[in-house]
Amino acid sequence: MTKIEELAGLDISFVLGPYQDAIDRGLKELRNNKIMARIWAHDHSVWKPEPDEITNRLGWLHGADVMSDNIQQLKAFADTVRSDGYTQALLLGMGGSSLAPEVFSKTFGTRVGYLDLAVLDSTDPDAVLMHAEQLDPHRTLLIVSTKSGGTVETLSFFKFFYNWMVDALGKERAGEHFIAITDPGSSLADLAERYRFRTIFFNDPNIGGRYSALSYFGLVPAVLIGMDIKTLLDRALIMSSNFESCNGPIGGNNDGARLGVVLGEMAKAGRDKVTIVTSPALEGFGDWVEQLIAESTGKEGKGILPVVGEEQGAPDNYGDDRLFVYLRLDGDSVYNGSIGELEKHGHPVVIISLRDRYDLGKQFFLWEMAIAVAGHLMNINPFDQPNVESAKVLARRMVTEYREKGSLPDEPPSLKDGDIIVFGGPESDTAAKALIDFIESSKGDGSYVAIQAYVKPDSETFKALQKFRIKLRNRFRMATTLGYGPRFLHSTGQLHKGDAGAGIFIQVTSENIHYVSIPDEAGKSVSSMSFGVLKKAQALGDRDALRNAGRQVIRFHMVRDVVGGLNRLGRSI
Repeated sequence: MTKIEELAGLDISFVLGPYQDAIDRGLKELRNNKIMARIWAHDHSVWKPEPDEITNRLGWLHGADVMSDNIQQLKAFADTVRSDGYTQALLLGMGGSSLAPEVFSKTFGTRVGYLDLAVLDSTDPDAVLMHAEQLDPHRTLLIVSTKSGGTVETLSFFKFFYNWMVDALGKERAGEHFIAITDPGSSLADLAERYRFRTIFFNDPNIGGRYSALSYFGLVPAVLIGMDIKTLLDRALIMSSNFESCNGPIGGNNDGARLGVVLGEMAKAGRDKVTIVTSPALEGFGDWVEQLIAESTGKEGKGILPVVGEEQGAPDNYGDDRLFVYLRLDGDSVYNGSIGELEKHGHPVVIISLRDRYDLGKQFFLWEMAIAVAGHLMNINPFDQPNVESAKVLARRMVTEYREKGSLPDEPPSLKDGDIIVFGGPESDTAAKALIDFIESSKGDGSYVAIQAYVKPDSETFKALQKFRIKLRNRFRMATTLGYGPRFLHSTGQLHKGDAGAGIFIQVTSENIHYVSIPDEAGKSVSSMSFGVLKKAQALGDRDALRNAGRQVIRFHMVRDVVGGLNRLGRSI
């Protein structure tokens, strides 16, 4: 076996127990209907009779090959930025524009002499202000990243930081500190020209946001932190060769087809909570794959729930709706024991081993193909997001009302318990009892708890939220997810409204420490709205969108102390 052949396949194992027969049938269906060949031929009928939002969303199949021709261009850009004295970069983006860069930053850090990269994907005013206070405008490059060019959060970030840069450097020099990554013809392209950005990277418009890790959206930030993007792309190309139609899923090692069939068939069998466990060095990857799975499969009353970042528990902490996928970095054994216990107790487990961090190039392509295959088996279009707009529409209406009346529309509280105000849920005497009664009255077969935290994303709050979710999991034996708002709206928000309706939603909101205004126009001081108002409008808009879709939602508003309030609720569980 040659070296290239050794690299082509993954070190991947499947322990599926009684589900193996269904997997074998699924693999035969792929072979008999030539599904892999049809995917490569851009045949939309693999998923739906009509080509809408399919044939114009398959650019990822060839993206790594195309981007390999642009490696020198990207390296030259990074060298120019470094020679001009830039040492920091802040990416302004949401969802598919921000998640891959965040994976790269968390996994690889910054190579000596390159730019420290931070990602802003929170409209929490204290989070926005924190980045402004930590950065030196003279040495900072701002990356404005949005496929559509019209993402409200991204444009709000741009207007704030453009004014911040003007205040420090003046209008003549401000634009040279910005770059744009977007699709051709987007409104951001016009904005970048108007404000004289340093450069614009035009991405392939046939690549959807969540499939864009190996395009300009992921690779521009990657080269700025000093990653070896050639090795990353080479690994992706090796993986793509593993998926060629000539390599059948039966009698071959077409790992994308195999993993896709496992995901799709297990979901159909009720094992639809895909719990991602990673080596500590790879934990950032979980957030990327969470969006890919949730936004691609959560629609038409179906869905695969990705469970990411949930602390490992004992086998009896889990229900019979789980599939575990363990991504293990070579030489790491921290979760070997707990994964082995899950296997012994009959939970289905997939183990994928990575030789080193650059094998993430393989993983991006593996999961993209696997989700495309799972979508075929589930009879859904994995490339659209039909329910994402509902929360955005309602949030925009609330912002309009705020501008007209000076306040956001909200429901009256159902309970005030000290520093915790409760909105929605059953009538109760205390916030803690309201929580328990809400879950008990809402849960059913296949239920999961989604914690939606519209609060400042800092380390202490994260620890409290994680502790809170694990208590919920252990008491109710339900899968739990945790997302910061509005970030999760661009990730799991589609699934929350589009799946079978098994979600139980707990919103956590808080008072803002600082008032941070959003300029109505970049370069001007007039402002009719703050980041705090935008964040609350998004929380209330999503609440209404969930309820309109028949979901159960309760909100706990922490007046003074988010961590203290979460700990207080947690003690009751």
